[in-house]
Amino acid sequence: MTKKRILSGMRPTGKLHLGHLVGALDNWVKLQQECECFFMVADWHALMSEYSRPSDIQINILDNVADWISCGINSKKSTIFIQSEVKEHLELYMILSCLVPLGWLERCPTYKEQLKELDKKDINTYGFLGYPVLQAADILLYKADGVPVGEDQLPHLELTREIGRRFNHLYKDVFKDPQAILTQVPRLFGLDGRKMSKSYGNTLNLSDTEKSIREKVGMMFTDPKRIKFTDPGHPKECNVYSYYNVFSSSITDEVFNWCTNSTVGCTECKKRLADILLKKLFPIQEKREELLKEKSTIKKILKEGAEKASEVASSTLGEVKKAMGLYV
Repeated sequence: MTKKRILSGMRPTGKLHLGHLVGALDNWVKLQQECECFFMVADWHALMSEYSRPSDIQINILDNVADWISCGINSKKSTIFIQSEVKEHLELYMILSCLVPLGWLERCPTYKEQLKELDKKDINTYGFLGYPVLQAADILLYKADGVPVGEDQLPHLELTREIGRRFNHLYKDVFKDPQAILTQVPRLFGLDGRKMSKSYGNTLNLSDTEKSIREKVGMMFTDPKRIKFTDPGHPKECNVYSYYNVFSSSITDEVFNWCTNSTVGCTECKKRLADILLKKLFPIQEKREELLKEKSTIKKILKEGAEKASEVASSTLGEVKKAMGLYV
């Protein structure tokens, strides 16, 4: 039976954090066991918001891919590549941008959300408005059967399907309708209780040192109603408790009891959480350290991935141009 093809990616805009681990990487590791996976370093997408400091993107690429591999992404099972190393991404993006109505982009909810989240960056640009078209080109170029997304990203995937259908209607059936692979992202907020985001500076990074992890966990918001040690806690209102649910679900009943019965204070509770997180991150960081000693290994994986991705992308773009009559 032919494996389903999956396309997913991340923008190299900074250090990867625990949100990336539980929200994407853990799922990628599972998907690569049963699907043909293409995992893309979305550097063109990163440039759309980081154009004032483009040199940082190159630094982040190797750092991020080291994290991917350390978390279990296997280059023998998955194709790992850099978006800009496959020229067909921009070529298909240009073609699709000619046929996408402007109103589709202005109404895109994920575009509006990004404008709010990245409000400290000047992203009211022509390029950023068109980022959903580039994402559509990324997905359609590989004729992906599925795309792992959260529910909040469903409108964008529907836009990708609409773009593909418009092309097929205008010219010839080339593109598939990529389906959503809904991922149940665990409840994991940042240190301050907001969405974990590099933009907010509230992350626990996969590469953070033990000292940094302990300091950051020590600063996490806890139950605001628990003022004194003897006050009963309200775990379901506490961000720290939500981390126990994600990273140590086997002891959440115990944590619930010690919190509600006031047998363990918030400071000690956070110390124990830090121990759990450090145990989870130790093997990842150990492998990451070895990889970064030999960056040539990562570069080789990316080079081979780009070659494989280019074969698929070139074939699809050939079909596109033939359907449009751009080939004589």
